[in-house]
Amino acid sequence: MSERDGCGDGLCSDGAPDFIPPRVSRGRRSGVILPGGGGGGPDSDTILLESMKAAPRRSSIIKDPSVQKVGGGRKKTVSFSSMPSEKKVSSAADCLAFMQGGCELKKIRPNSRVYCRFYTLDADLSCLRWEPSKKDAERARLDVSSIREVRTGKSTETFLHNGPLLEHLAEEAAFSIIHGDEYQSLDLVALSADVANIWVTGLRYLLAHPSIIGGAGGGCGGIGGGPSDGGSLAVEGSLGSKMRSEWLAAEFAQVDEDGYGIVSEDVAVATVCKLCPGIKEAKVRLRFKEIQRSKEKLTSHVTREEFQEAYCELCTRPDVYFLLVQLSQDRECLDPQDLRLFLETEQGLSLATTEGCWELLKRYEPSAQGRERGLLGLDGFARYLQSPECQLLDPEHLGVCQDMNLPLSHYYISTSYRSYLLDDQVHGRADLGGLIKALQSGCRCLELGVTDGPEGEPLLGVDYGPDISRHHHHHHHHHHAPVTIRSALEVVNKYAFLTSQYPLLLYLCHRCTPGQQRTMAHHLKKVFGSRLYKPEALHVSLGGRATTLPSPEQLKGRILIVGKKLPPDEEGSDGEVSEEDEEIGGGGPLAGRRMTIPGEEELGVVLVVPPPSQPRKLSLHKELSDLVAIIRTSSRSFYSQRGSFKQSQQQSPPSSPSSPGSPIPPETPYWTMCSLGEGEAGRLTSESPEDLVMFTKRTLTRVRPSSVRLDSSNPNPQGYWKGGVQLVALNQQTPGAMLDLHRGRFSQNGGCGYVLRPAVMRDEVSYFSAHTHGCVPGVPPQTLRIKVISAHNLPKPQGSGAKGEVIDPYVVLELHGVPADCAEQRTRTAAQNQDEPMFDETFEFEVNMPELALLRFVVLDDDYIGDDFIGQYSVAFECLQPGYRNVPLLGLAGDPLPHTSLFVHVAITNRRGGGKAQRRGLSVRRVGRRGREYVSLRHTGIKALDEVFKQASGPLKEATDLREAAQCSTASFKDQCGLPTVAKLKQCIQSLATRLQSPEGAMGATMVLREGYPCLEPLVSLSEATRKLLSAYDTMITAQKQLIENADGVQERIDQVHREGMDLHEDLSRLCDKEGLKGRKLNKAVESFTWNITVLKGQSDLLRGAKMDSLDALRQLALACEACGLTSSTSTSANSFSTAELHYSSHPTSGRRSSSHGNGRV
Repeated sequence: MSERDGCGDGLCSDGAPDFIPPRVSRGRRSGVILPGGGGGGPDSDTILLESMKAAPRRSSIIKDPSVQKVGGGRKKTVSFSSMPSEKKVSSAADCLAFMQGGCELKKIRPNSRVYCRFYTLDADLSCLRWEPSKKDAERARLDVSSIREVRTGKSTETFLHNGPLLEHLAEEAAFSIIHGDEYQSLDLVALSADVANIWVTGLRYLLAHPSIIGGAGGGCGGIGGGPSDGGSLAVEGSLGSKMRSEWLAAEFAQVDEDGYGIVSEDVAVATVCKLCPGIKEAKVRLRFKEIQRSKEKLTSHVTREEFQEAYCELCTRPDVYFLLVQLSQDRECLDPQDLRLFLETEQGLSLATTEGCWELLKRYEPSAQGRERGLLGLDGFARYLQSPECQLLDPEHLGVCQDMNLPLSHYYISTSYRSYLLDDQVHGRADLGGLIKALQSGCRCLELGVTDGPEGEPLLGVDYGPDISRHHHHHHHHHHAPVTIRSALEVVNKYAFLTSQYPLLLYLCHRCTPGQQRTMAHHLKKVFGSRLYKPEALHVSLGGRATTLPSPEQLKGRILIVGKKLPPDEEGSDGEVSEEDEEIGGGGPLAGRRMTIPGEEELGVVLVVPPPSQPRKLSLHKELSDLVAIIRTSSRSFYSQRGSFKQSQQQSPPSSPSSPGSPIPPETPYWTMCSLGEGEAGRLTSESPEDLVMFTKRTLTRVRPSSVRLDSSNPNPQGYWKGGVQLVALNQQTPGAMLDLHRGRFSQNGGCGYVLRPAVMRDEVSYFSAHTHGCVPGVPPQTLRIKVISAHNLPKPQGSGAKGEVIDPYVVLELHGVPADCAEQRTRTAAQNQDEPMFDETFEFEVNMPELALLRFVVLDDDYIGDDFIGQYSVAFECLQPGYRNVPLLGLAGDPLPHTSLFVHVAITNRRGGGKAQRRGLSVRRVGRRGREYVSLRHTGIKALDEVFKQASGPLKEATDLREAAQCSTASFKDQCGLPTVAKLKQCIQSLATRLQSPEGAMGATMVLREGYPCLEPLVSLSEATRKLLSAYDTMITAQKQLIENADGVQERIDQVHREGMDLHEDLSRLCDKEGLKGRKLNKAVESFTWNITVLKGQSDLLRGAKMDSLDALRQLALACEACGLTSSTSTSANSFSTAELHYSSHPTSGRRSSSHGNGRV
């Protein structure tokens, strides 16, 4: 199945340079090749430049005209090759060797001018040099000993002050060298993120090993010197490389039965494949043969050194190595404290403990020495990052995590459409396997079509009525035995509650004679027994209104029948009800048209869709009618309720646009489900979204695929979810993007088939417009920042046998949600046989309605014609975990691809505050008070209401000022530390501590607690730059203190206005009458009222969330200061710190999950 076709320009240029400097050593596959690795042919530059000009052409299922495509095509950048014939960077020695060979870097000056220079590291590792330069050779250098720190990204003043001018340069390829006593910066941009990683890793290694600078150059000059060939004394001495070497030696000894130090090639290949699951056997075998050829060996036996060399080259993930070096600095392994810091600062696990880190370490570290000493090496760290604990999906969502005690109408419900039909909707035969698969996947609403069968036994299937030749419908599969409804019900009963215990809705769509209906009723009662929910005669409250639907929790383990029902006053055993044509195959948009039956074009057999007739009357047996718990209605019920609602507006105003008007329109005394066709529902979601959301607050609504979809294809469910529709029926037997989104949505709540709708779709009084930029007024958008780092063990696309082994993968990121959120971006293409490609590209998305947003990763093969799909993964925004995460890829049918994944980094920030605890950071938006945007309330035209709402203007402005001040001061502090706005505060303290530390190791400042707030006091005279940094820290603490101490009072004033407004909600009709409001003015007044109520609620939640963020920030700062040695060692300080930590922890961040704009978790 091809998911990408059509044509279009390249998307989202990654800022790769427009040229490739001739001095960089490159191979045929554009890999970073160390000297001595496989070289390219004479035309490799030409081939590479030609391949850079064309980006794959494709179209998207997201049609968003606001997304402009940038540039003519995506330039390919240097990346690590996965070919065994080319050496990969897998150690610090490799990085230093690359730097000694030199490469082109772009030097950025403060005036934003860009110079291309060739940078090298001296053989003795003592200084960096560059050319050409107007300076003499001795001045065009930088002593390594003068380097203070190395920063990644565009984090210095040069980059920040020239942001718009340097946007074309990739963030991932930028880094800065901070040097000298004045902390000057040398700002550089590499050709790619891979090259930048090499320089950053090498320089940081030199900073951590000052003893090797100046004298050990010869040792490091070894080409590609890794642990196996002893090229570098420094790396040989690192703890991590020693652990790895000893572990590989022990693994080799286990398979070396004779103890001679050699094993057969087959044994060596099998051992590598066992130690590195997912690696292709052919790839390992090829590498051993290359080693044998290079040494001109006559035998195929493998020595221990060759085994270690092959393993390190094939199984070292450069992305994980660079991350490990960044975290461990000098040892190339992590102890429990290092791991805890990583979990807290990057992974968002603020409650990580040292004991828990020990457990992780013992679980994932393969070497016995590492487990004994409490050290996590490179292979153990890679295993941890690939484990389920580091998956993108928050493990909390693997089980039911939402409140299941609300009415059924408050949930999205997983729904299947004719999943028992194989092939297509015209002559597809019934099969029980489809029902089983739908139930196993968590579907909670199952459609069963029933027709008259022989010998009085109803059959499973679709009857297209007398207007369609039965011969044409049945001749195609006359040799298949029909499926009785009894056997279908038995299968449903067997599998109904194996995946989910929550209620199953059985949607009956039948045209049977009363006699066979009676038989079906007997089968339902006999097969389901006590599981069958038998409704009472009337579900009415004392006020005469239909009661609200029960909750999923109340109906656990029950099966509810959805169908037609006789009126309560009907007497006798039979009666007549009207049946919608489209439900039974007739009418609809194809009415009267002649259509060729799929698969029978050559025979000339055509299907004439019957014209729409008068509402068809269906004879209904009372015994079957009595079993129906939820009445199936047509769109007439929606229009009837809306008409009654609008008519009531002319007489007296409604209580709100989100709740039924007064007087209450006539309503059936039963629970109902309104069934809409795909086209009609689409029209309503675009033309009357507010009316549809209002209708679905109390009424279950189902959308079925259009009758045009004879091939059982599926509509996009996201278009109906945004309108509040609870049940979007999909053909579960048809794989594709739409079913992927369906799975992503319902994995949000443990796959139980029920997902809570957003609060604005549940609240009695709320304003929500899916088609406006700010869907929920007063709640700012969030920013999702995703860095696609790499992909692993990518298989060839299905059906690509003729193509051979070569694939050219790229990754597409699709954001689905309300129209303002829909967007799509893609990475560059990793050229030629890259089953382990490195991308290192960052993308940003604005998310206005996080509760409805879905993120879909799609991996595609660039130049495969016809079938370019490799894998995909869809996940709800609310389920994303921050930090470094693996994304397990799924095949076309939704089955996991073994050992195939993406490696990404996720950060979520809220531009103006709020967000989910531990997951959404502080502001990335910094404006002065004059340029600050304040949310405003609308004028209703009702004097009493406007007087109440007027009281909120002051508190709303104060709330915004408090939040903005705290967020802007935090962002400013991060800037001063040279870190991006998505960085954690612990990382800032680490950066600050390096500046405060003297050469002797003493700290120039200490943390003291003033009124419970962690303040830093200088102990010695500090440089101007460091004093400026401490001043930014003090400003941040002051702003956090103001927010924490004033938030409760301001929030109470906002809540008081909200309560007074809701008290007047009951008198809204009388107030409108008093003001003489009618028609359009009346509608405007009611809309303004709901707008104001929604704003007040949203701003109150944001302020509460901002206070909790500040409390957590102070706790993190205090812990970070202690970890970095910025606290006094006296017992008094330690006791004070413990008290402070308890104080900060006394406001549990999990309380944020009760926010009305959250995801309804328990």
